[in-house]
Amino acid sequence: MPEGPSLYILKELLAGFAGQEIAHASGNVRAIDPARLVGQRIGAIHTWGKHLLIDTQAMVVRVHFLLFGTYRINEGREGKTPRLSIETAGGDVLNLYACQVREIDRATYAAYDFSADVMSEAWDPKRARKKLRAQPDLLACDALLDQDIFSGVGNIIKNEVLFRIRVHPLSTMGALPAPKLRQLVDEARQYSFDFLAWKRAYVLKQHWLAHAKRTCPRCHIPFVKQNLGKTKRRSFYCERCQKRYA
Repeated sequence: MPEGPSLYILKELLAGFAGQEIAHASGNVRAIDPARLVGQRIGAIHTWGKHLLIDTQAMVVRVHFLLFGTYRINEGREGKTPRLSIETAGGDVLNLYACQVREIDRATYAAYDFSADVMSEAWDPKRARKKLRAQPDLLACDALLDQDIFSGVGNIIKNEVLFRIRVHPLSTMGALPAPKLRQLVDEARQYSFDFLAWKRAYVLKQHWLAHAKRTCPRCHIPFVKQNLGKTKRRSFYCERCQKRYA
């Protein structure tokens, strides 16, 4: 699943689409009629966490890339039919695959809370800490994947943040000392921008310390790999240097 920084890069790549008229639209999407997009001008393209938002005169299209969603710009995937394909009058093409495409109303669009988006200039760490303190039984592994608190954080960032701050994924928010809670919030944003820089340089995997790794680089003992929390997403953690607060 693309995480927030990957969508941030996509938004940058699509900057030139804004202001252009859609000349052709097609795909195997069922939730919307692509023909309604033809002739519409793209007013703006935004991201919120893992959502891509395409604002046109006729509708706002929300794209969620789910677990295996991908995109291609000015090219296609051989043998694959896009979920949605948009071609502008200027000849630019966006092809979206294996994703969820829906229309959202203007009220829903206006209600997006960009203060929860770790990549946004409107990010509000105080509000994030308040939300965490309001859920004392929330596990760290679930907290970081809660898109209402950390929009854009995915499983890679979750594992790397918890390893960085030496917190066990089964720690509860109510048991975390205030400095650790602050550190968790701050590192969620910091790692997201580190992720962005490494992704742009094509060296992201080289910087993983915990995610998909077998051995703790600090303690040189095997990582524990488990599907934890309500989300049941993969966690990689060290039983020695990541303290469990419960």
